[in-house]
Amino acid sequence: MSLSTEIRFTLNGVQQRASVGADMSALQLLRDAIGLTGTKYGCGEGECGACTILVDGRAVNACLLFALDCQGRELTTIEGLAQDARARVVQEAFVAHGAVQCGFCTPGMVMQAASLLASHPQPDAAAARRAIEGNLCRCTGYEKIVEAIVAAGRTLANKEPA
Repeated sequence: MSLSTEIRFTLNGVQQRASVGADMSALQLLRDAIGLTGTKYGCGEGECGACTILVDGRAVNACLLFALDCQGRELTTIEGLAQDARARVVQEAFVAHGAVQCGFCTPGMVMQAASLLASHPQPDAAAARRAIEGNLCRCTGYEKIVEAIVAAGRTLANKEPA
């Protein structure tokens, strides 16, 4: 018999309640219990970054976070980020710079980019590389992703009032 605990958290701006087991990951909570599949299951070991979400604004691998640790936290997935106008700039930059190929790593890369741009609005290429160093991509060679992140920062800087 598996014991479960009810947790309360904010997901993409909406208050949520969920019953979770002690060994359930935040990734399982999001994908299996809630049905948000934009956060990808890649390795289950925190090595690939495909499951990157924002927890209280900070990029986290959802496969390594216990669902119980979501209690009282604010979680943002790629679905929730899509509601943010700033995120749209990042997504458009990824498309414009050819930073998407198969698309599997893209949600995690976009989440890392959004996290970086929130704390470092105009990153250079080195900062963009550091931000995505925990995210694996087998298709693009990373350079186009770095270019997209830097371009998104420039675009956002030009759109914001001085």
